[in-house]
Amino acid sequence: MNESFPRLLVAAEFPPNAPGGGPAVVRQMLRGWPVEQLFWWSCLPERDQKFGRRVAGQAVASIPEKLYPHRRWCGPKSWLLENIWTPWAARHFKRTLKNFQPEAVWVIPHNWAIPPLAAVLPQPGLGFHTTVQDYMDTAASSARFGIRRSRGWVALADRLYATATTRDATSHPMIADLLARTRQSAVQMLHAGIEQEDLAELEKSVPAVQNQIRIAYAGTILVEREFALFAGALTAIRAQLPARVSLEFFGNHSYRRQPWFEPGWMTEHGNLPEAPLMEALRNCTWGFAPMALTDEDPRYNRFSFPTKFINYLAAGLPVISLGHPESSVVKMARAYQVGVCITASEVREIGDQLAAVLAEPAPKSAHQAAIRRCVLTEFDASRMRATLLACFQKCAAVTRGGG
Repeated sequence: MNESFPRLLVAAEFPPNAPGGGPAVVRQMLRGWPVEQLFWWSCLPERDQKFGRRVAGQAVASIPEKLYPHRRWCGPKSWLLENIWTPWAARHFKRTLKNFQPEAVWVIPHNWAIPPLAAVLPQPGLGFHTTVQDYMDTAASSARFGIRRSRGWVALADRLYATATTRDATSHPMIADLLARTRQSAVQMLHAGIEQEDLAELEKSVPAVQNQIRIAYAGTILVEREFALFAGALTAIRAQLPARVSLEFFGNHSYRRQPWFEPGWMTEHGNLPEAPLMEALRNCTWGFAPMALTDEDPRYNRFSFPTKFINYLAAGLPVISLGHPESSVVKMARAYQVGVCITASEVREIGDQLAAVLAEPAPKSAHQAAIRRCVLTEFDASRMRATLLACFQKCAAVTRGGG
């Protein structure tokens, strides 16, 4: 038995090496965790080992790929998963607990992981920690899985949060909202963090990049209308900028077929591992973090927080934030002045603001102090990891004590 690192089981929809912001946060928080003390339960299978996260044991309550609701037949597929797969997955999770004998369980309630986990937890003599990364009643989730089902998942996730030994969530607004609804407080805001080596990079002087303005976009485009507005505004002002502008895409999806994509000044780099991604971002000038300009989907806009924002800060990039004034990204960016916040919804207005901002001769240097202050206050990875380890140790104490 390792007192510092309890025998931990991660229970999530995604496998250890899944792409995306949520899995990346989990991997980062498990940095340094002994392989022999780490186990995993998921609904989706591992596809590759690109990110290098190894575990001592992995159990997959696999959802057949053709049965997972994406775009077609979402209603019938969801009904089958809810009524046939979920009871089986709950039994599978029970067997996993028995087979792996974890001292602590880290629950990430997301999508189809929620119903089987909520059917089994809580149970006497098992300490578990819950991390809420996203709400399940966003417009996108409701469209895919149905409003009734999505709201039901929120209630189940709330119960997993309220009955956990310890708990955290992905943004300050989400933590406040969960406290109001469950009367349970979080130990911290848990999100992607900035490592010590990245902090050291932020201390270095930043040379001005001559004759190029490279704007990075990391991850999947979730707000397509806003991204199209941004691309249109850039297209309109390119000729008047003091340097050549380019839009650099880093992620798992291709956008070359979108009507706004212009290969002459837009480049796709694919889904890079963490170290190469950080190096590539450092060679950019700005990062772009859009949210919806309307408040029609407040459950995503106000409470979720995209990992790309932290990745940009880690690379020392000032951020172009576009979104509704109450969105989580715009509120954070305004609080720390780490770039520019745009809330306009017309191409011409967006272009006018971009033209002024992108004319700055040395944006990295201008925002360096503000970025460092935001990072140290909100996104210190070492501090978050230490707090999370203390939570797992508390969960293990509950398990060892039998209640």
